[in-house]
Order: sequence, then C-alpha cells, then structure tokens
Amino acid sequence: MRTRLTHVGVVGLLLILGARGASAEVMSWQVDGETREAIVYAPAASGGAAEVPLVLSFHGYGDNMQNFQHTNMHVAWPDAIVVYFQGLDTRGGLPGWQVERGGSDRDLKLVDVALASLRETYSVDDDRIFATGFSNGGMFAYLLWAERPGVFAAYAPVAARLRPSVRPKQPRPLFHVAGERDRVVRFSDQGAAIEIAIDVNGVGATTTRCGEGCTVYGPGTPAPVMTWIHTGGHVYPRGTAERIAAFFRDHSRTR
Repeated sequence: MRTRLTHVGVVGLLLILGARGASAEVMSWQVDGETREAIVYAPAASGGAAEVPLVLSFHGYGDNMQNFQHTNMHVAWPDAIVVYFQGLDTRGGLPGWQVERGGSDRDLKLVDVALASLRETYSVDDDRIFATGFSNGGMFAYLLWAERPGVFAAYAPVAARLRPSVRPKQPRPLFHVAGERDRVVRFSDQGAAIEIAIDVNGVGATTTRCGEGCTVYGPGTPAPVMTWIHTGGHVYPRGTAERIAAFFRDHSRTR
C-alpha cells in the first residue's frame, strides 16, 4: 500500500542532497535477468576507512522508492547508508515484495546481490546492517529475519504481520510499530506477530515503558522486542523514522 506519510510532502526526486551533505544516487543490479533499483543515501564518510551502518528500507504494496524515501530514515540517521529499494510488480499488478519463501525468491536474491555490491562500494559495518519496511515491505523485513538472521543486527517492521509459513528462529532485536485502527493489516494479526517475536527472543518475563504507547520486552537483553502502539490506522506516523533509528543505534550483531 502506498505509504501514508503524516508529516512530510511527497515529491519524485531521484538525485538530491540529503542531511549533512549525504548524497543520493540510484543504484541498479541485475537479478535473474531483472533490473533492480534503489535510491541510496550515503554519508560522505561511507567511502573511507571507517565502517558505517547500513539500513535497507522497503516500501509498501503499490508504493515506490521515490515516495518512500520521504519517510526520511536518512535524515533521522545521517551517519548511516540508507537504501530505499524499488519492488517489482506482483500478481496484483502493483509493486511489492515477497512475504514467504518460494518461487524465484526474487527479493531475497535482490538483498543478497545488493549487499555484496554495497560492500564493494562503501565501507559497510557488517555488524550494523538493519532492515525496515512498511506494510508489505514490513512483512518482507519479517521474512528477512526468518531467512537471513545472520546478516542483520535488528529489524523494524511497520504495520506488518507474519505469514503462517514464516517463523523466525534466531533471536534478534525487533521494533514493531502498529496502529490500533489499522484495517489494512489487522491489529490482531500484528499483535500475533509481536507475540511470536517475544517468544522467539524469550523476553516475555520483564517489560518496561518507553513512552506513550511504547513498551520494551526484555530490556537490557541482547534481543529485546520494542513496540510502539499508536491510535491511528495504516499509516507511517510522525516520528517513526527517528524511533527506528534510535533503536537501531542501540544494537549490533556483536552485542
């Protein structure tokens, strides 16, 4: 679903300047005969000796990378490389992502190919690679947790759920944002995904509050589950990117 941004305008720029001098470019890769693209924001230091974090970001069903870049993850975390991927048309005719393993696994392959390329182009910190996405893109982030748990340090799905066949097994930090009035991805389904995450990470015993609507399960553990439950619907609320960036900053594969 096209991302409903509650705090920014939507424009269609491909090559622009981001926060603190971070430049944006469109990168492309060949995956099984398909040209795959993403808008990549990279801070000036990303080509040097110092390793920098990497965030992979996936738009919702029917959306595109040009629009989704205005969720502003690169502004919330200007010291990270942020990659806004473009999905391919699905059987419904609109751009989206696979949410289960099988078929050509075109999007899992995209991530593998893109990561190899990004490591060659930039000085990527392999212990600080993260995945986030909205709606269908958030479901793909959950799939990456199940299928690529050794690659990513943490995950942040927004307005997403788990498909029945997708079951992560390796504990990883997770931040889930959900709206109580979501009628596109039912709030009950998102709650079920959160419960599975809590169970996989083994963090159900202790909780702490982290603000209005915000809860951390397993604070201080290597793989906490943090949730932000807002009163809205199927939206990307004001402050989401900032919250995700703060969560990602606190976690790496080595901690």
